[in-house]
Amino acid sequence: MNHFTVIAEDADRTLAFYVGLLGMTVGHRPDLGFPGAWLYAGGPQALLHVYFDRPVPPQRAGVIDHMAFTAQGLKDVKARFDEQGVKYDLRRQAGAGTWQLFCFDPNGAKVELDFDASESL
Repeated sequence: MNHFTVIAEDADRTLAFYVGLLGMTVGHRPDLGFPGAWLYAGGPQALLHVYFDRPVPPQRAGVIDHMAFTAQGLKDVKARFDEQGVKYDLRRQAGAGTWQLFCFDPNGAKVELDFDASESL
């Protein structure tokens, strides 16, 4: 997978979610002739592209159910979600014990954060 793209209804709320809440960083983005952002998660490649200039299509979900990211610091991430009142569903994956935190971004995109089974609350 190269990247996902999210169409943002509200640029500030979208960046607050992915940067402020999830901990991604805004990084290099070439001048593409329209407003947006490329978000990084510690690696050299942007994982998430965000458009700020187009309307959200009426059929939002399409065939993609969700996007998942490997994450660290379950206790701290959960605390940030709780402090900001962001709804989520936290569960352990059967068999592997991986912690999975499911939520929705401000635009309605379903996001999964996967934490190692050894992490504790």
